[in-house]
Amino acid sequence: MFGSNYRPSEMEVWIGRVDSDSDFDAFRWHQWIKRIDLSKTDLARYSGRLGVAFIGYCSDEGIKLNKGRVGAAKGPDSIRKELANLPCSFACEVELFDAGNIFSEGYTIEESQKLLARAVERILDLNLFPVVLGGGHEIAFGHFSGILNHLAKHEEKPRIGIINFDAHFDLRPYSKGGSSGTAFRQISDLTRERGQEYSYFCVGIQRHSNTISLFKTARELKVDYILAKDATGGSEWSAFESLDDFIKLQDHIYMTVCCDVFSSAYAPGVSAVQPLGLDPEIVLKLIKYIVKSNKAVSFDIAEVSPRFDQDSITASLASVLIFALVNSLARVQGLHYDI
Repeated sequence: MFGSNYRPSEMEVWIGRVDSDSDFDAFRWHQWIKRIDLSKTDLARYSGRLGVAFIGYCSDEGIKLNKGRVGAAKGPDSIRKELANLPCSFACEVELFDAGNIFSEGYTIEESQKLLARAVERILDLNLFPVVLGGGHEIAFGHFSGILNHLAKHEEKPRIGIINFDAHFDLRPYSKGGSSGTAFRQISDLTRERGQEYSYFCVGIQRHSNTISLFKTARELKVDYILAKDATGGSEWSAFESLDDFIKLQDHIYMTVCCDVFSSAYAPGVSAVQPLGLDPEIVLKLIKYIVKSNKAVSFDIAEVSPRFDQDSITASLASVLIFALVNSLARVQGLHYDI
C-alpha cells in the first residue's frame, strides 16, 4: 500500500525534559506521543474523543523545481524536536500519534504526492486528525487529495474550503509538471474533474511576490484573498469577517501554512525569505478562530528549512502554531484546561 518510501517513526527525535514520570499535568509531548505504522492493515479505528497524528513529508523536490532554496526535506524532524518539549496542556483524553515519514528518494513529485494522499486518507479513515509536517508546499496537492478521497467515501460532493496562509498564490501553470508553486492550480483542476466546487482563501498575499498573471488567475478561479498589508496594523478584524463569510459556505476546512508568509524576523528558515511578512500573533488568532468553527479536518505546515534556520526559530514557530492548533481542537471538544 505504501512501499519503501513510507517509514514509521523511530521516535528518537521525541526527547525532552521530564518533570514527572507519573503526573500527567507535568507531562510534555515526548512523554505522551505514541508510534503508529500506517502500513499495518490491522490498525483499529480510533474510538477516543480526539486523536492527532503527525506525518512528515520529507521532500523539497517541489522547491527545487520552483527554483527556491532547498533544505525543507529535513523540516519534519526539526519541527518534531521543537514539539517534543511542549507541555500537555490538554486533558489526558487527547492522544498524540507519530505516523512516520514519507520520503521522495527515487520518486517523482507526483508519486510522492500520491503516497502522501494515501497516508492522509488512511489517517482520516482511522478517525485521527492529520497534521502534516513539511517539506515543500507541493505538500498541499497530496494532502488535499487525501482529504477528498476520504470524504468522498461518506459524502457525494463534500465542500472543502482551503485556507492557506501564504505570501504566494501557488497558482502557476504546470504543463511541464508540478512544483511547490502549482499546488492550488492543480487542486482547482482536480475539483473540476470531480464536478466539485473549488473554494480557496489565501491570507498574507504579497503584491511584490506574485505576477499580474497570478492575480488574474486568482480572479478567474474566484479565489478569495487578503493582502498581507490588509491583515496587519490593527486591520485584522476585516480578515476575521472575510474568513467568517468563507467558512459559513464550507462543510469542511483544510488549513495549510507556508512559513514564508511570516516576516523573516520570525521565520528565517524558509525557501523564499519574506522581509515584510505577517506577525505570527495574527495567524495564531486566525487559526484558533477557524478551529472554533468545528469544521477543521486537517492541517499542514510547509517549507521549514533547517539549513537556513538560525537557532531553530522557524521550527520553533511551527511548533507554537501546532501547539495552538491542538489546544484549540481540544477546547472545541471540551478537553482543554483553562488556567
